[in-house]
Amino acid sequence: MEKPKIKDVAAYLESLAPRALQESYDNTGLLTGDPHAGVRGVLVTLDCTESVVDEAIALRCNLIVAHHPIIFKGLKKLTGQTYVERTVIKAIKNDVAIYTAHTNLDNVYQGVNKKIAEKIGLKNTKVLAPRIGTLSKLVTFVPKEHLEAVTNQLHEAGAGQIGNYKNCSFQIPGTGIYQPTDNAKPFIGKPGQRETVSEVRLEVLLPTHLEKSILTALRSSHPYEEVAYYLSRVENENQEIGAGLLGETANPEEPIQFLMRLKKQMNVSVIRHTPLLPDRPVQRVAVCGGAGSFLLPEAISQGVDVFISADFKYHEFFDADGKIIIADIGHYESEQFTKELFIEVLSKKFHTFAINFSKTVTNPISYL
Repeated sequence: MEKPKIKDVAAYLESLAPRALQESYDNTGLLTGDPHAGVRGVLVTLDCTESVVDEAIALRCNLIVAHHPIIFKGLKKLTGQTYVERTVIKAIKNDVAIYTAHTNLDNVYQGVNKKIAEKIGLKNTKVLAPRIGTLSKLVTFVPKEHLEAVTNQLHEAGAGQIGNYKNCSFQIPGTGIYQPTDNAKPFIGKPGQRETVSEVRLEVLLPTHLEKSILTALRSSHPYEEVAYYLSRVENENQEIGAGLLGETANPEEPIQFLMRLKKQMNVSVIRHTPLLPDRPVQRVAVCGGAGSFLLPEAISQGVDVFISADFKYHEFFDADGKIIIADIGHYESEQFTKELFIEVLSKKFHTFAINFSKTVTNPISYL
């Protein structure tokens, strides 16, 4: 069996967290390394630093999978003057590839925030702020005899997934009318003759970033020489894509009881929080790994009792305004279990190389 290549690992991770879902300021994907090199071993980490590269070299891993991109802004020189430059130089010199899945992994339902929700025991979870503009609708017309084959190909390419339902479509029988020109090679009918065919109008929703591959599947499975279709963007909220996650605790808890449990389950030494609301038991909880203050208005509007995130500024704590408890557990602390997520998803797919959990603590913040 051929050894998986770095590009195979990248493609698999991007099938779970497509790069098209990253924020505009982000820099995800393969940052260093030869995509065609065979994978000898993988080291997963939250941050890629010089020490992490050293660890990868010691373990004979030639691929580091990280959450935060070491190259975030453009590099104009590589002279080793900064930790970023030194890390990149060391990785390149030692043939260690660096791959990152950052805000694209934040923005998928089964990503960073789902892992946090699992750690603190939330149930009935859903995306806190679903995105719009990530879905398209495909309408095409298929002869009845070929409907099943075309529909199956579209589903296999990724069309027809709506929340917890897959292979979804809408079908309306009708009549197709056309007249092939003299240069046409019609599947049904003859050039110059008007033709009437029993067809089915087939409609499916699809992720916008998969438009190209799904149209390829349509053309390869459809019997007609010229495939008639309409492709349009829709403004529906995508329940699988967006920022933050909302869920419920198993039972209502007193605020202090919940925060103490949160501290233990997330393995944090400090929680910065707004005043507790003693007359309001905690049950609806929202989470956002990393810097999530931008989601505070959404959490309040949805009646959340506690919003768990990181990097709140002093004045932003005032915005709780007695309507919610903000629990700032720290950036590293909120995302630390992303390493477990990487291990879980990679282990399900790849079995021919070692997948290692980095033991290097990359948290740049210490507490006394």
